[in-house]
Amino acid sequence: MALKVLLVPDKFKGTLTAQAAAAAMAKGWRQARPHDALELLPMSDGGDGFGEIMGAQLQGKEQRVVTVDAAHRRCRARWWWEAKTKTAVIESAEIIGLAKLPPRKFHPFQLDTFGLGEVIRAAVAKGAQHCIVGIGGSATNDGGFGLARSLGWEFLDRNGKAITQWKQLQGLASLRPPKRRRWFESLLVAVDVQNPLLGRHGATRVYGPQKGLRKKDFALAERCLRRLAAVVKRDSGYDYAPEPGSGAAGGLGFGLSCFLGARLESGFDLFARHSRLAKHLQEADLVITGEGAIDEQTFMGKGVGQIGQRCHENKIPCLALAGTVSARGKNKGWFTRMHGLNELTTIEEAKARPAYWLRRLAKAAAGEQ
Repeated sequence: MALKVLLVPDKFKGTLTAQAAAAAMAKGWRQARPHDALELLPMSDGGDGFGEIMGAQLQGKEQRVVTVDAAHRRCRARWWWEAKTKTAVIESAEIIGLAKLPPRKFHPFQLDTFGLGEVIRAAVAKGAQHCIVGIGGSATNDGGFGLARSLGWEFLDRNGKAITQWKQLQGLASLRPPKRRRWFESLLVAVDVQNPLLGRHGATRVYGPQKGLRKKDFALAERCLRRLAAVVKRDSGYDYAPEPGSGAAGGLGFGLSCFLGARLESGFDLFARHSRLAKHLQEADLVITGEGAIDEQTFMGKGVGQIGQRCHENKIPCLALAGTVSARGKNKGWFTRMHGLNELTTIEEAKARPAYWLRRLAKAAAGEQ
């Protein structure tokens, strides 16, 4: 019997965009079950690929701007513009993403979010009144310090000297705000994690290592962000650091909240609302999702896990395809089946030809249906 199949994969980080993953899955599935009706709905919860996916959902047009990446190297970056609602969509990973940098060449103490400021100014110059920013996938851990500096904030030490590197923030004594502090009528930030800024579950200790921070760096990084948070709290009267999502993207969630007045929201919830996910799920007989690695984080609020959870709650069969599956015991019954590319080939070969192997995995999974 022919099925209505909804394909909702996230990116396979470092190898396939969500769109490319959906296309590969669809091609493989059709080879085994050509009569099924397939609907492709690639997703993003705020990281790499967010701009293209959210821009398409809003029917926005791609724009280009010259700025600098996290290492202050000149680059051209994309953002998206929807003129009717005067809405800009910005993907931080397009500018300060870890994937934009050569591996292990830069230490996070050398990197910051400065380049995002030029994109904000470009959106304002275009006439944007509303802005949606996805902040996952960053290379930075500066608490939004660079972005704030690029928009006119001054960070001063006890001698009134300007602080120009975030690793000097332990000596922060005062903030000097710019004349312009409100850039949009609404600024919505899509976060892909709910971590606070500081502490054991904060930006530095949880996500710093994947960006290049070593254990011996944790103390300095934490002191710098803690001092930044303390001065912001003293001057504003509000403690932004414990807010869920403030630790996203190395504290960029914190920076956007306190320096630009942004509101943080789950990137998955934002995607679900704009894509009318609930309606698509209701119409599906089977859902296929996936990402590069199904691990513990999948079941801690990540998009693929949330797809599985919603399917489980609505009694819709859900199949998960991934590069690797390392958390089968965490499944909770959300996924009917889980398969990894490593069932067919080596990890090295899967990364070298990801679309080919994902097609084969989807075809094999369809054959079991």
